Amino acid sequence: MMTLKDILYKVRIEAVEGNTFQAFTNLHFDSRNIGLNDVFVAIRGTSSDGHDYIKNAVDQGAIAIVCEEFPEIKINGITYVKVNDTREALAYMASNYYDNPSAKLKLIGITGTNGKTTVTSLLFQLFQSLGYATGLISTVKILVDKQEFSTKLTTPDSLTINKYLNEMVNAGVEYAFMEVSSHGIDQKRSLGLDFDVAGFTNLSHDHLDYHKTFEAYRDVKKQLFDQLKKSAIAITNQDDKNGLFMLQNCKAKTFTYALKSHADYKAKILENSFSGLHLKINDQEIWTKIIGQFNAYNLLTVYAIADLLGLDQLESLKFLSQLKPVHGRFEHFMSSNEEISVIVDYAHTPDALKNVLDTINSIRTKNETVITVVGCGGNRDKSKRPKMGKIASELSDQVIFTSDNPRFEDPRRIIEEIEEGVEAHNQQKIINITDRKEAIKTACKLSKPKDIILIAGKGHETYQEVKGVRNDFDDMKIVKSFLNQLNK
Repeated sequence: MMTLKDILYKVRIEAVEGNTFQAFTNLHFDSRNIGLNDVFVAIRGTSSDGHDYIKNAVDQGAIAIVCEEFPEIKINGITYVKVNDTREALAYMASNYYDNPSAKLKLIGITGTNGKTTVTSLLFQLFQSLGYATGLISTVKILVDKQEFSTKLTTPDSLTINKYLNEMVNAGVEYAFMEVSSHGIDQKRSLGLDFDVAGFTNLSHDHLDYHKTFEAYRDVKKQLFDQLKKSAIAITNQDDKNGLFMLQNCKAKTFTYALKSHADYKAKILENSFSGLHLKINDQEIWTKIIGQFNAYNLLTVYAIADLLGLDQLESLKFLSQLKPVHGRFEHFMSSNEEISVIVDYAHTPDALKNVLDTINSIRTKNETVITVVGCGGNRDKSKRPKMGKIASELSDQVIFTSDNPRFEDPRRIIEEIEEGVEAHNQQKIINITDRKEAIKTACKLSKPKDIILIAGKGHETYQEVKGVRNDFDDMKIVKSFLNQLNK
Protein backbone atom coordinates (compact mmCIF):
# COMPACT_ATOMS: atom_id res chain seq x y z
CA MET A 1 0.00 0.00 0.00
CA MET A 2 1.27 3.48 -0.88
CA THR A 3 2.55 5.68 1.95
CA LEU A 4 2.79 9.44 2.29
CA LYS A 5 6.58 9.18 1.99
CA ASP A 6 6.17 7.46 -1.43
CA ILE A 7 4.33 10.40 -2.98
CA LEU A 8 6.63 13.04 -1.47
CA TYR A 9 9.51 12.00 -3.78
CA LYS A 10 11.01 15.13 -5.45
CA VAL A 11 8.93 17.46 -3.24
CA ARG A 12 10.99 20.22 -1.59
CA ILE A 13 10.08 19.78 2.08
CA GLU A 14 10.81 22.49 4.64
CA ALA A 15 9.48 20.78 7.78
CA VAL A 16 7.53 17.71 8.88
CA GLU A 17 5.50 17.08 12.01
CA GLY A 18 4.18 13.55 12.25
CA ASN A 19 4.65 10.22 10.50
CA THR A 20 5.26 10.14 6.73
CA PHE A 21 5.36 6.32 6.65
CA GLN A 22 1.62 5.96 7.17
CA ALA A 23 -0.56 4.59 4.38
CA PHE A 24 -3.33 6.73 2.93
CA THR A 25 -6.30 6.31 0.61
CA ASN A 26 -6.64 9.27 -1.80
CA LEU A 27 -4.92 12.56 -2.65
CA HIS A 28 -6.99 15.77 -2.96
CA PHE A 29 -6.58 19.54 -3.10
CA ASP A 30 -10.33 20.22 -2.79
CA SER A 31 -11.38 19.78 0.86
CA ARG A 32 -14.93 18.90 -0.24
CA ASN A 33 -13.64 15.65 -1.74
CA ILE A 34 -11.74 14.51 1.35
CA GLY A 35 -12.66 11.14 2.85
CA LEU A 36 -11.26 8.87 5.55
CA ASN A 37 -7.44 8.52 5.54
CA ASP A 38 -6.91 10.98 2.65
CA VAL A 39 -4.10 13.49 2.05
CA PHE A 40 -5.07 17.15 1.61
CA VAL A 41 -2.86 19.65 -0.24
CA ALA A 42 -3.71 23.27 0.62
CA ILE A 43 -3.47 25.37 -2.56
CA ARG A 44 -3.62 29.17 -2.60
CA GLY A 45 -6.00 30.22 -5.41
CA THR A 46 -7.13 33.58 -6.78
CA SER A 47 -10.51 33.47 -5.03
CA SER A 48 -9.88 31.11 -2.10
CA ASP A 49 -7.03 29.72 -0.02
CA GLY A 50 -6.87 26.00 0.73
CA HIS A 51 -5.19 26.80 4.03
CA ASP A 52 -8.56 28.11 5.26
CA TYR A 53 -10.00 24.61 4.80
CA ILE A 54 -7.37 22.56 6.63
CA LYS A 55 -9.65 22.07 9.67
CA ASN A 56 -12.53 21.02 7.36
CA ALA A 57 -10.25 18.47 5.68
CA VAL A 58 -9.19 17.03 9.06
CA ASP A 59 -12.81 16.92 10.25
CA GLN A 60 -13.71 14.93 7.12
CA GLY A 61 -11.00 12.33 7.73
CA ALA A 62 -7.70 13.63 6.32
CA ILE A 63 -4.67 12.05 7.99
CA ALA A 64 -2.04 14.28 6.38
CA ILE A 65 -1.88 17.95 5.40
CA VAL A 66 0.61 19.44 2.91
CA CYS A 67 0.74 23.22 3.30
CA GLU A 68 2.89 26.35 3.01
CA GLU A 69 2.15 27.41 6.60
CA PHE A 70 1.41 25.14 9.54
CA PRO A 71 -1.97 25.88 11.14
CA GLU A 72 -1.91 27.52 14.56
CA ILE A 73 -3.66 24.52 16.09
CA LYS A 74 -2.40 21.08 15.09
CA ILE A 75 -4.35 17.90 15.76
CA ASN A 76 -2.64 14.90 17.35
CA GLY A 77 -2.24 11.97 14.94
CA ILE A 78 -2.29 14.21 11.86
CA THR A 79 0.91 14.55 9.80
CA TYR A 80 1.75 18.08 8.65
CA VAL A 81 4.23 18.65 5.81
CA LYS A 82 5.41 22.20 5.15
CA VAL A 83 6.63 23.09 1.64
CA ASN A 84 7.54 26.32 -0.11
CA ASP A 85 5.03 25.89 -2.95
CA THR A 86 2.04 23.57 -2.65
CA ARG A 87 1.25 23.81 -6.38
CA GLU A 88 4.71 22.47 -7.14
CA ALA A 89 4.33 19.82 -4.43
CA LEU A 90 0.94 18.72 -5.81
CA ALA A 91 2.41 18.29 -9.31
CA TYR A 92 5.12 15.90 -8.09
CA MET A 93 2.77 14.16 -5.66
CA ALA A 94 0.18 13.62 -8.41
CA SER A 95 2.80 12.02 -10.69
CA ASN A 96 4.03 9.79 -7.86
CA TYR A 97 0.48 8.90 -6.79
CA TYR A 98 -0.32 7.59 -10.30
CA ASP A 99 3.12 5.93 -10.63
CA ASN A 100 4.52 8.52 -13.08
CA PRO A 101 2.35 7.63 -16.10
CA SER A 102 3.90 10.28 -18.38
CA ALA A 103 7.15 8.26 -18.40
CA LYS A 104 5.31 5.18 -19.69
CA LEU A 105 4.10 6.67 -22.98
CA LYS A 106 5.22 9.21 -25.56
CA LEU A 107 3.91 12.57 -24.31
CA ILE A 108 3.77 15.46 -26.79
CA GLY A 109 3.01 18.96 -25.46
CA ILE A 110 1.96 21.87 -27.65
CA THR A 111 2.07 25.48 -26.45
CA GLY A 112 1.47 28.88 -28.08
CA THR A 113 -1.28 31.49 -28.25
CA ASN A 114 -3.18 30.00 -31.19
CA GLY A 115 -3.23 26.56 -32.78
CA LYS A 116 -2.81 24.34 -29.69
CA THR A 117 -6.20 22.65 -30.03
CA THR A 118 -5.91 22.21 -33.79
CA VAL A 119 -2.40 20.75 -33.67
CA THR A 120 -3.09 18.33 -30.80
CA SER A 121 -6.45 17.25 -32.27
CA LEU A 122 -4.98 16.69 -35.75
CA LEU A 123 -2.07 14.72 -34.29
CA PHE A 124 -4.57 12.57 -32.43
CA GLN A 125 -6.52 12.01 -35.67
CA LEU A 126 -3.38 11.20 -37.65
CA PHE A 127 -1.96 8.67 -35.20
CA GLN A 128 -5.38 7.04 -34.73
CA SER A 129 -5.71 6.75 -38.53
CA LEU A 130 -2.36 5.00 -38.64
CA GLY A 131 -3.55 2.44 -36.11
CA TYR A 132 -1.90 3.68 -32.91
CA ALA A 133 -3.66 3.73 -29.55
CA THR A 134 -3.70 7.46 -28.78
CA GLY A 135 -4.64 9.95 -26.07
CA LEU A 136 -5.63 13.62 -26.13
CA ILE A 137 -5.86 16.31 -23.45
CA SER A 138 -7.26 19.47 -25.08
CA THR A 139 -9.56 22.44 -24.55
CA VAL A 140 -12.33 20.60 -26.37
CA LYS A 141 -12.12 17.17 -24.77
CA ILE A 142 -10.02 14.44 -23.21
CA LEU A 143 -9.74 11.20 -25.17
CA VAL A 144 -8.35 7.95 -23.86
CA ASP A 145 -8.07 6.07 -27.14
CA LYS A 146 -11.75 5.94 -28.19
CA GLN A 147 -13.28 6.91 -24.83
CA GLU A 148 -14.22 10.59 -24.43
CA PHE A 149 -14.33 12.80 -21.32
CA SER A 150 -15.35 16.47 -21.11
CA THR A 151 -12.96 19.20 -19.92
CA LYS A 152 -13.28 22.83 -18.81
CA LEU A 153 -9.63 23.94 -18.80
CA THR A 154 -6.99 24.05 -21.54
CA THR A 155 -4.56 22.47 -19.09
CA PRO A 156 -6.40 20.62 -16.28
CA ASP A 157 -5.01 20.45 -12.73
CA SER A 158 -2.03 18.15 -12.18
CA LEU A 159 -4.12 15.46 -10.44
CA THR A 160 -6.54 15.30 -13.36
CA ILE A 161 -3.72 15.24 -15.92
CA ASN A 162 -1.99 12.34 -14.20
CA LYS A 163 -5.27 10.53 -13.64
CA TYR A 164 -6.04 10.50 -17.37
CA LEU A 165 -2.44 9.77 -18.35
CA ASN A 166 -2.68 6.76 -16.05
CA GLU A 167 -5.96 5.76 -17.74
CA MET A 168 -4.11 6.01 -21.06
CA VAL A 169 -1.30 3.77 -19.84
CA ASN A 170 -3.85 1.20 -18.64
CA ALA A 171 -5.61 1.38 -22.03
CA GLY A 172 -2.36 0.67 -23.90
CA VAL A 173 -1.97 4.18 -25.32
CA GLU A 174 1.39 4.76 -27.04
CA TYR A 175 1.16 8.48 -27.88
CA ALA A 176 -0.56 11.23 -25.86
CA PHE A 177 -1.02 14.75 -27.22
CA MET A 178 -1.59 17.60 -24.77
CA GLU A 179 -2.29 21.32 -24.94
CA VAL A 180 -0.04 23.20 -22.52
CA SER A 181 -1.35 26.66 -21.65
CA SER A 182 0.54 29.53 -20.06
CA HIS A 183 -1.80 29.34 -17.04
CA GLY A 184 -1.07 25.63 -16.75
CA ILE A 185 2.69 26.17 -16.84
CA ASP A 186 2.61 29.11 -14.43
CA GLN A 187 0.41 27.24 -11.97
CA LYS A 188 2.73 24.19 -12.11
CA ARG A 189 -0.01 21.93 -13.52
CA SER A 190 2.35 20.43 -16.11
CA LEU A 191 5.39 20.31 -13.79
CA GLY A 192 6.98 16.89 -13.38
CA LEU A 193 5.54 15.52 -16.62
CA ASP A 194 7.97 13.62 -18.84
CA PHE A 195 7.51 15.28 -22.25
CA ASP A 196 9.13 13.56 -25.23
CA VAL A 197 8.24 16.37 -27.64
CA ALA A 198 7.35 20.03 -27.10
CA GLY A 199 6.04 22.18 -29.95
CA PHE A 200 5.61 25.96 -30.16
CA THR A 201 3.00 27.43 -32.53
CA ASN A 202 3.09 31.23 -32.14
CA LEU A 203 2.83 34.04 -29.62
CA SER A 204 0.53 37.04 -29.69
CA HIS A 205 -1.51 39.29 -27.40
CA ASP A 206 -3.48 37.24 -24.85
CA HIS A 207 -3.88 36.62 -21.11
CA LEU A 208 -2.24 39.91 -20.11
CA ASP A 209 -4.88 40.24 -17.39
CA TYR A 210 -3.09 37.30 -15.78
CA HIS A 211 0.55 37.68 -16.84
CA LYS A 212 0.54 41.54 -16.81
CA THR A 213 3.25 41.92 -19.48
CA PHE A 214 3.90 40.27 -22.82
CA GLU A 215 7.44 39.41 -21.71
CA ALA A 216 6.14 37.56 -18.65
CA TYR A 217 3.64 35.67 -20.85
CA ARG A 218 6.43 34.74 -23.29
CA ASP A 219 8.81 33.65 -20.52
CA VAL A 220 6.20 31.35 -18.99
CA LYS A 221 5.73 29.60 -22.34
CA LYS A 222 9.49 29.13 -22.56
CA GLN A 223 9.51 27.17 -19.30
CA LEU A 224 8.05 24.16 -21.13
CA PHE A 225 11.20 24.02 -23.29
CA ASP A 226 13.59 24.84 -20.45
CA GLN A 227 12.37 21.79 -18.54
CA LEU A 228 12.82 19.26 -21.36
CA LYS A 229 15.22 16.35 -20.90
CA LYS A 230 18.21 15.89 -23.23
CA SER A 231 16.61 12.99 -25.10
CA ALA A 232 13.45 15.01 -25.85
CA ILE A 233 12.64 16.95 -29.03
CA ALA A 234 11.75 20.66 -29.24
CA ILE A 235 10.26 22.13 -32.41
CA THR A 236 9.37 25.77 -33.00
CA ASN A 237 7.79 28.08 -35.58
CA GLN A 238 10.74 29.98 -37.03
CA ASP A 239 8.43 32.52 -38.71
CA ASP A 240 7.24 33.73 -35.31
CA LYS A 241 9.54 36.38 -33.86
CA ASN A 242 9.58 34.53 -30.52
CA GLY A 243 10.08 31.09 -32.06
CA LEU A 244 13.85 30.81 -31.69
CA PHE A 245 13.69 32.41 -28.25
CA MET A 246 11.86 29.32 -27.04
CA LEU A 247 14.86 27.17 -27.94
CA GLN A 248 17.50 29.24 -26.15
CA ASN A 249 19.36 27.11 -23.58
CA CYS A 250 17.04 24.18 -24.34
CA LYS A 251 18.76 20.85 -23.55
CA ALA A 252 16.59 18.87 -25.98
CA LYS A 253 17.26 18.27 -29.69
CA THR A 254 15.89 21.31 -31.53
CA PHE A 255 14.11 21.66 -34.89
CA THR A 256 12.28 24.42 -36.78
CA TYR A 257 9.41 24.74 -39.25
CA ALA A 258 8.32 27.67 -41.42
CA LEU A 259 6.39 28.90 -44.43
CA LYS A 260 8.37 32.11 -44.99
CA SER A 261 11.95 31.33 -43.94
CA HIS A 262 14.51 28.55 -44.19
CA ALA A 263 13.77 25.76 -41.69
CA ASP A 264 14.09 22.03 -41.10
CA TYR A 265 10.48 21.59 -42.21
CA LYS A 266 9.16 23.87 -44.95
CA ALA A 267 5.73 24.32 -46.50
CA LYS A 268 4.33 26.42 -49.31
CA ILE A 269 0.68 27.23 -50.01
CA LEU A 270 -0.13 26.44 -53.66
CA GLU A 271 -3.87 27.11 -53.39
CA ASN A 272 -6.15 28.35 -50.60
CA SER A 273 -9.93 28.17 -50.98
CA PHE A 274 -13.08 27.39 -49.00
CA SER A 275 -12.66 23.83 -50.28
CA GLY A 276 -9.30 23.45 -48.56
CA LEU A 277 -5.54 23.88 -48.94
CA HIS A 278 -3.19 22.67 -51.65
CA LEU A 279 0.24 22.50 -49.99
CA LYS A 280 3.78 21.55 -50.78
CA ILE A 281 5.46 20.13 -47.67
CA ASN A 282 9.17 19.35 -48.02
CA ASP A 283 8.69 19.02 -51.82
CA GLN A 284 5.67 16.72 -51.55
CA GLU A 285 2.24 18.03 -52.61
CA ILE A 286 -0.95 17.33 -50.67
CA TRP A 287 -4.57 18.51 -50.75
CA THR A 288 -6.46 18.89 -47.47
CA LYS A 289 -9.99 19.96 -46.56
CA ILE A 290 -8.57 22.18 -43.81
CA ILE A 291 -8.65 25.91 -44.68
CA GLY A 292 -6.39 28.92 -44.15
CA GLN A 293 -2.75 30.02 -43.98
CA PHE A 294 -2.68 29.63 -40.20
CA ASN A 295 -3.77 26.03 -40.71
CA ALA A 296 -0.89 25.52 -43.13
CA TYR A 297 1.35 26.18 -40.12
CA ASN A 298 -0.71 23.78 -38.01
CA LEU A 299 -0.54 21.02 -40.63
CA LEU A 300 3.20 21.54 -41.04
CA THR A 301 3.63 21.22 -37.27
CA VAL A 302 1.68 17.96 -37.31
CA TYR A 303 3.76 16.58 -40.21
CA ALA A 304 7.04 17.59 -38.56
CA ILE A 305 6.17 16.01 -35.20
CA ALA A 306 4.97 12.82 -36.89
CA ASP A 307 8.27 12.63 -38.78
CA LEU A 308 10.33 13.32 -35.65
CA LEU A 309 8.45 10.52 -33.88
CA GLY A 310 9.52 8.14 -36.63
CA LEU A 311 6.41 7.84 -38.79
CA ASP A 312 6.83 7.18 -42.49
CA GLN A 313 6.72 10.51 -44.36
CA LEU A 314 4.59 9.35 -47.30
CA GLU A 315 2.16 7.55 -44.98
CA SER A 316 1.84 10.71 -42.89
CA LEU A 317 1.15 12.86 -45.96
CA LYS A 318 -1.44 10.39 -47.21
CA PHE A 319 -3.39 10.50 -43.96
CA LEU A 320 -2.74 14.23 -43.47
CA SER A 321 -4.80 14.85 -46.61
CA GLN A 322 -7.72 12.96 -45.03
CA LEU A 323 -7.83 14.83 -41.72
CA LYS A 324 -11.06 16.57 -40.76
CA PRO A 325 -11.27 20.19 -39.52
CA VAL A 326 -11.36 20.55 -35.73
CA HIS A 327 -14.76 21.48 -34.27
CA GLY A 328 -15.06 25.26 -33.87
CA ARG A 329 -11.77 26.02 -35.61
CA PHE A 330 -12.49 27.69 -38.98
CA GLU A 331 -15.47 25.37 -39.26
CA HIS A 332 -17.06 26.17 -42.62
CA PHE A 333 -20.43 25.26 -44.08
CA MET A 334 -22.81 26.50 -46.77
CA SER A 335 -26.44 27.37 -46.02
CA SER A 336 -29.01 24.80 -47.13
CA ASN A 337 -29.64 26.73 -50.34
CA GLU A 338 -25.86 26.80 -50.97
CA GLU A 339 -25.87 30.61 -51.10
CA ILE A 340 -24.36 31.82 -47.81
CA SER A 341 -20.91 30.80 -46.52
CA VAL A 342 -20.62 30.55 -42.73
CA ILE A 343 -17.46 30.19 -40.65
CA VAL A 344 -17.56 29.51 -36.91
CA ASP A 345 -14.21 30.03 -35.21
CA TYR A 346 -12.83 30.19 -31.67
CA ALA A 347 -10.80 33.35 -32.52
CA HIS A 348 -10.81 35.31 -29.26
CA THR A 349 -7.46 37.10 -29.55
CA PRO A 350 -6.50 39.94 -31.91
CA ASP A 351 -4.02 37.77 -33.79
CA ALA A 352 -6.44 34.85 -34.19
CA LEU A 353 -9.21 37.16 -35.42
CA LYS A 354 -6.83 38.77 -37.91
CA ASN A 355 -5.70 35.35 -39.16
CA VAL A 356 -9.28 34.24 -39.78
CA LEU A 357 -10.31 37.46 -41.52
CA ASP A 358 -7.10 37.56 -43.57
CA THR A 359 -7.86 34.03 -44.73
CA ILE A 360 -11.43 34.93 -45.65
CA ASN A 361 -10.26 38.02 -47.54
CA SER A 362 -7.59 36.05 -49.40
CA ILE A 363 -10.23 33.59 -50.63
CA ARG A 364 -13.22 35.86 -51.34
CA THR A 365 -13.92 37.37 -54.76
CA LYS A 366 -14.69 40.87 -53.35
CA ASN A 367 -18.20 40.68 -54.89
CA GLU A 368 -19.70 39.66 -51.57
CA THR A 369 -20.07 41.10 -48.08
CA VAL A 370 -18.16 39.77 -45.09
CA ILE A 371 -20.32 40.05 -41.96
CA THR A 372 -18.50 39.45 -38.67
CA VAL A 373 -20.19 38.72 -35.33
CA VAL A 374 -17.72 39.09 -32.47
CA GLY A 375 -17.39 39.99 -28.80
CA CYS A 376 -14.88 39.71 -25.96
CA GLY A 377 -15.02 37.70 -22.75
CA GLY A 378 -15.76 39.38 -19.45
CA ASN A 379 -13.34 39.39 -16.50
CA ARG A 380 -10.45 38.78 -18.89
CA ASP A 381 -7.71 40.87 -20.55
CA LYS A 382 -9.40 44.23 -21.27
CA SER A 383 -6.49 45.64 -23.26
CA LYS A 384 -7.23 43.40 -26.25
CA ARG A 385 -10.81 44.67 -26.66
CA PRO A 386 -10.11 47.81 -28.74
CA LYS A 387 -7.60 45.82 -30.81
CA MET A 388 -10.29 43.27 -31.60
CA GLY A 389 -12.64 46.09 -32.55
CA LYS A 390 -10.10 47.68 -34.88
CA ILE A 391 -9.28 44.40 -36.63
CA ALA A 392 -12.91 43.34 -37.04
CA SER A 393 -13.99 46.70 -38.46
CA GLU A 394 -10.95 47.08 -40.71
CA LEU A 395 -11.14 43.61 -42.27
CA SER A 396 -14.94 43.15 -42.49
CA ASP A 397 -17.65 44.92 -44.51
CA GLN A 398 -20.17 44.75 -41.68
CA VAL A 399 -19.54 44.06 -37.98
CA ILE A 400 -21.94 43.19 -35.20
CA PHE A 401 -20.37 43.63 -31.76
CA THR A 402 -22.08 41.43 -29.20
CA SER A 403 -21.61 39.41 -26.02
CA ASP A 404 -19.13 36.56 -25.78
CA ASN A 405 -19.02 35.13 -22.24
CA PRO A 406 -19.70 38.32 -20.24
CA ARG A 407 -19.25 36.48 -16.95
CA PHE A 408 -19.65 39.10 -14.18
CA GLU A 409 -19.15 42.18 -16.38
CA ASP A 410 -21.80 44.37 -18.01
CA PRO A 411 -21.84 43.21 -21.67
CA ARG A 412 -22.74 46.73 -22.83
CA ARG A 413 -19.57 48.08 -21.23
CA ILE A 414 -17.48 45.37 -22.89
CA ILE A 415 -18.92 46.33 -26.28
CA GLU A 416 -18.16 49.99 -25.64
CA GLU A 417 -14.52 49.08 -24.94
CA ILE A 418 -14.35 47.01 -28.14
CA GLU A 419 -15.79 49.92 -30.12
CA GLU A 420 -13.08 52.27 -28.82
CA GLY A 421 -10.71 50.64 -31.32
CA VAL A 422 -12.87 51.36 -34.37
CA GLU A 423 -11.44 54.14 -36.52
CA ALA A 424 -13.71 56.95 -37.68
CA HIS A 425 -13.92 55.77 -41.31
CA ASN A 426 -15.20 52.35 -40.18
CA GLN A 427 -17.90 53.57 -37.76
CA GLN A 428 -20.65 53.14 -40.38
CA LYS A 429 -19.92 49.39 -40.51
CA ILE A 430 -20.80 48.84 -36.84
CA ILE A 431 -23.98 47.50 -35.20
CA ASN A 432 -24.08 46.81 -31.45
CA ILE A 433 -26.43 44.03 -30.30
CA THR A 434 -25.87 42.83 -26.73
CA ASP A 435 -27.90 39.61 -27.12
CA ARG A 436 -25.61 37.17 -28.99
CA LYS A 437 -28.50 35.12 -30.35
CA GLU A 438 -30.12 38.26 -31.73
CA ALA A 439 -26.76 39.32 -33.19
CA ILE A 440 -26.42 36.02 -35.08
CA LYS A 441 -30.02 36.30 -36.26
CA THR A 442 -29.35 39.84 -37.54
CA ALA A 443 -26.24 38.67 -39.44
CA CYS A 444 -28.35 36.00 -41.14
CA LYS A 445 -31.05 38.55 -42.06
CA LEU A 446 -28.48 40.98 -43.47
CA SER A 447 -26.78 38.34 -45.60
CA LYS A 448 -27.44 38.03 -49.32
CA PRO A 449 -26.46 35.28 -51.77
CA LYS A 450 -22.66 34.75 -51.93
CA ASP A 451 -22.08 36.63 -48.64
CA ILE A 452 -19.81 35.31 -45.89
CA ILE A 453 -20.75 35.28 -42.19
CA LEU A 454 -18.01 34.87 -39.58
CA ILE A 455 -19.10 34.10 -36.03
CA ALA A 456 -16.00 34.46 -33.89
CA GLY A 457 -14.96 33.99 -30.28
CA LYS A 458 -16.67 30.87 -28.96
CA GLY A 459 -16.06 28.17 -31.56
CA HIS A 460 -16.57 24.74 -29.96
CA GLU A 461 -18.16 26.11 -26.76
CA THR A 462 -21.73 24.98 -26.14
CA TYR A 463 -22.50 27.48 -23.41
CA GLN A 464 -22.53 31.20 -22.62
CA GLU A 465 -21.32 32.15 -19.15
CA VAL A 466 -23.34 34.94 -17.49
CA LYS A 467 -23.02 35.85 -13.79
CA GLY A 468 -21.53 32.48 -12.86
CA VAL A 469 -24.12 30.43 -14.77
CA ARG A 470 -23.34 28.51 -17.96
CA ASN A 471 -26.39 28.65 -20.23
CA ASP A 472 -26.76 26.38 -23.28
CA PHE A 473 -25.45 28.25 -26.31
CA ASP A 474 -23.97 26.79 -29.50
CA ASP A 475 -23.02 29.25 -32.26
CA MET A 476 -23.09 26.56 -34.94
CA LYS A 477 -26.55 25.24 -34.04
CA ILE A 478 -28.00 28.74 -33.73
CA VAL A 479 -26.72 30.06 -37.06
CA LYS A 480 -27.85 26.91 -38.89
CA SER A 481 -31.30 27.21 -37.33
CA PHE A 482 -31.73 30.86 -38.38
CA LEU A 483 -30.48 30.25 -41.93
CA ASN A 484 -32.81 27.27 -42.33
CA GLN A 485 -35.76 29.42 -41.19
CA LEU A 486 -34.85 32.15 -43.67
CA ASN A 487 -34.51 29.65 -46.52
CA LYS A 488 -37.96 28.13 -46.04
